[in-house]
Amino acid sequence: MKPDMFREPVTILVGLGFPAQVRGVMDAYQHLSEWPGSLRDRAHAVALKACQAALRGEIEAETARGLFVAFAQKHDLLAAETPQVVAARSRGDRDPHVQ
Repeated sequence: MKPDMFREPVTILVGLGFPAQVRGVMDAYQHLSEWPGSLRDRAHAVALKACQAALRGEIEAETARGLFVAFAQKHDLLAAETPQVVAARSRGDRDPHVQ
């Protein structure tokens, strides 16, 4: 696994409520960079700075992930887990897209 990849992706809702997988620091950074300026707040600034630090190798990717999750929770972006996701996790299935 690459050092900037999350151990477990973060599923957020984008656009008209479509789920999207944020798999690593760069994905999180891109989402945060595209966040509208008028909606940026302290949670956004902290998550963005954490992603920048993780990309420079100054902090762990999982630390940036935690701050991105906090940002996503504050803005109601986290997608609810579907029964299929829960079942796959309980069976120990791996995401075929993650190396």
